[in-house]
Amino acid sequence: MSESPSHATRPSLRQPRHWPMFAAMAIAVLIARLPWMLQRALGRGVGWLALHLAGTRRRAAEVNLELCFPEQDAAWRARLLRDSFDALGIGLFEFARAWWGSIDTIRPQTRIEGLEHLTRLQAEGRGVLLVSGHFMTLEICGRLLCDHVPLAGMYRKHRNPVFEWAVKRGRLRYATAMFANEDLRATVRHLKKGGFLWYAPDQDMRGKDTVFVPFFGHAAATITATHQLARLTGCAVVPFFHRREGGRYLLKIAPPLPDFPSDDVAADTAAVNAAIEDMVREAPGQYLWIHRRFKRQPGGRSTYYQ
Repeated sequence: MSESPSHATRPSLRQPRHWPMFAAMAIAVLIARLPWMLQRALGRGVGWLALHLAGTRRRAAEVNLELCFPEQDAAWRARLLRDSFDALGIGLFEFARAWWGSIDTIRPQTRIEGLEHLTRLQAEGRGVLLVSGHFMTLEICGRLLCDHVPLAGMYRKHRNPVFEWAVKRGRLRYATAMFANEDLRATVRHLKKGGFLWYAPDQDMRGKDTVFVPFFGHAAATITATHQLARLTGCAVVPFFHRREGGRYLLKIAPPLPDFPSDDVAADTAAVNAAIEDMVREAPGQYLWIHRRFKRQPGGRSTYYQ
């Protein structure tokens, strides 16, 4: 369900068994307030450790890069793998800064292209579904965009209730609302009222309505919610790309996808995948390659990641 910024700690979270997690969250809040240059340096160190210690996830990233960039040689993919883990480490600190820190020093160095598309849609009173991919810059750039438009988010609930509470509370410092993936009614109401909603449909969401459509030339189980939400609400579907450029950020708002939605759910979902693929090709080192994107195939579970 959507939550307001006044969301308080539930009594059940005050039990002693949750105290270690609250202590960890307190440390994360302190880390979020470190100088930005120091956070980036620490992030690279975390990324290096993850590259050497996260064997299963590293293997998933290697397989994804082989599938998505077969035209490149092994040395190129190895460099991209290292870059992606650097981005992963830095991204963890960006998440913390977005949720609990300050972005005052980052704002003046941020470039935004295509904001006029959102301004026009806002003036028309039309709902907007901002579609992006799982880049490590997604949280910090989502907060930066909130300086310009009232933006809500859609997310997957976390299993740990303390982490769920803390992250939601952090996001509601800048987002107008947060909707759980299963909260379809509230999401539809928000879009019908002309609200803006950020959404990333580029992961295999088991148990959801999916179709197999191409992503980097391979069949990928892809959620159809973008098509369904546009059909139910009449909202515009707008690709939203973001990347880190050194210590700065670029946010790019594309024009709304044309003739969307159509009567063909698979064609619409493929169009969304194509838009996200274009984003990935612009900044492949900042994409979340550790997700097993192709684990399901039309004939059953793939053998790619074995």
